[in-house]
Amino acid sequence: MSLQFGPEYVRALAPYQGGKPIAEVAREFGLDVSTIVKLASNENPLGMPASARQAMLDAMADIGRYPDANGFDLKAAITAKYGVPQDWITLGNGSNDILELAARAFVQPGQSIIYSQYSFAVYALAAQAVGARSLVAPTVAYGHDLDAMAAAVTGDTKLIYVANPNNPTGTFVTAAAIEAFLGKIPPQVVVVLDEAYNEYLPAEVQYESIGWVQRFPNLLVSRTLSKAYGLAGLRVGFGIAQPGITDLLNRIRQPFNVNSMAQAAAIAALNDTEFLHKSAALNAAGYAQLTTEFDALALEYVPSYGNFVLVRVGSDDGAGARVNLALLQQGVIVRPVGNYGLPQWLRISIGLPEENAAFIAALRRALA
Repeated sequence: MSLQFGPEYVRALAPYQGGKPIAEVAREFGLDVSTIVKLASNENPLGMPASARQAMLDAMADIGRYPDANGFDLKAAITAKYGVPQDWITLGNGSNDILELAARAFVQPGQSIIYSQYSFAVYALAAQAVGARSLVAPTVAYGHDLDAMAAAVTGDTKLIYVANPNNPTGTFVTAAAIEAFLGKIPPQVVVVLDEAYNEYLPAEVQYESIGWVQRFPNLLVSRTLSKAYGLAGLRVGFGIAQPGITDLLNRIRQPFNVNSMAQAAAIAALNDTEFLHKSAALNAAGYAQLTTEFDALALEYVPSYGNFVLVRVGSDDGAGARVNLALLQQGVIVRPVGNYGLPQWLRISIGLPEENAAFIAALRRALA
């Protein structure tokens, strides 16, 4: 009999699966790498800002030394942008790191974590990795039902994840609804407000959550530079909360979790408002391009506030996998979401105009 190591709840984990890499699809289907379109991982189709690229090159001169473990300059840039003290900031290896640190810092085995149905897969993984019980609240129109989430709180609840906008559905909860929700949550329960797609919000619904951090000591706001800022490959994220939370997060995070080049690039990207505006404008145009075609094809989709669209591609539970395979065979990579309990749907990242057009042409052939 083979030995089994570690607790059962860790052995039962299914590792997170990212979007298929371009090189893997090229090998699997015998395709030319240069012809493949990847719209699977919610990356910025513009790539990284030129300012960040230059900052990385400059940082290479000192790459033989360890990075600043405390990220002083990067925290200073975040402080300047959001007006919070440096001891309110936790740096992460992507915002995914912040999400997992929160589970490790605040939840013990057997205690509960609340998140919504159809929300980011990492919430469930983070809960299972620490042996927590997952309390999954039902959705309203594929989005968060904050009343149901507040009602789900029990005496052993220690953490709540709220994504706004939500991945993979793209749904959005108004500022007023979130503020009211925060007022209902017991002060000993930490609320993680995951705002990975915040920068894509239209101007008329934008809000600033940092003011809530000042009012609610149990609130942790998580942000990333992987999406609108174009630094997905560098893995830079950060959390903002009062010191009672950040002190614990910084005690358990790895000391060099954000490398030197990533820190330098992040500082440049945070200050590159022109690139950010260009990214948001491109995304809005791409959303219109895709949804116009979905309407023409009479396909149901969930109105999205992120840089992706969730679209139903059939009525049977094999539809998502079937259409996904047909797209892969044509060199188009999108994201099947059967693992979220949405087997009839695909999540499409918004790309450059020509990438969106290539996807639509391939989708028409796949559906036919």
